[in-house]
This record gives sequence, C-alpha cells and structure tokens, in this order.
Amino acid sequence: MTKSSPARAEDPLGLDNQLCFALYSSSLLMTKLYKPLLAEIGLTYPQYLVMLSLWEEDGVTVSRLGERLYLDSGTLTPLLKRLEKAGLVTRERNEKDERQVLVRLTPEGKALKRQAAGIPKKVAIASGLSLDEILNLRKRLKKLRGTLAA
Repeated sequence: MTKSSPARAEDPLGLDNQLCFALYSSSLLMTKLYKPLLAEIGLTYPQYLVMLSLWEEDGVTVSRLGERLYLDSGTLTPLLKRLEKAGLVTRERNEKDERQVLVRLTPEGKALKRQAAGIPKKVAIASGLSLDEILNLRKRLKKLRGTLAA
C-alpha cells in the first residue's frame, strides 16, 4: 500500500484532512497487524472481539453481546456459529425467556484466553507508541465513540 500525499491544510475535502479517513485507514492497518497474531490461535479479528467480550462477561445474551460490540445480529450470528463449530462457545435458549439466546464459553474457549494473553503487548510494541500515548489515544477514541453513539 502506498503512503498518501499530504493534503493542503486549508482544503476541507483533502483526503488526509478527514478524520474518517484517518480512523478508517488506521483500522485497516490495525486489523492487518492482528491477522497473523490471531491466526496462531485460530481466530479472525471479529471472532477475537467476541472472545474478548466473553472473557470479560460470560453467559450473556446475543443481544447484549451485539450491543457491547456494536454489531447487529445479522453480523454476530454467523460469527457465533463459527465459534460454536470450533468448540469455543455454546448457544442455548434462555430457560427464563425462550426469545433470548445465551452465549457461554466452553472450557476450550476459556483456555484460549491464556494463548491470547500476549497479543496486546505485541500490538502495543508494533504501534510504536508509548504506554501513555496508547492510553490517551484510547481515551480520546472512546470519547469520540460515545459522542457518535449518543
């Protein structure tokens, strides 16, 4: 991929002057960085996000998981089916409310957390940012996400 050429600062439609493009292109490159790291543990990036959420809070409804990950059920259901086929999660109807489907980690899914433990450090090193810079950037992005979600 080639590096972009700098847009003139006064050009409101310059590609490099767009916040959306900075976020989009950074996200693409971040996902590319994760790909080989996650391949080692048999996950795709979206599957990794599901697992991260379940490692924090196991036994949640599909709708809760979707809210947490900002994913609709049309995107989330195929992810969960693949994770279930891989033996990492189970999906079952909630006994108290048949309309709800609960997602739970299997013992294999819980054990995968140990294999994934080193990934954040590798990503942090690859970012070239200090810990303070990472924490500040994450804080600012979470603020942006909250504002946009409101």
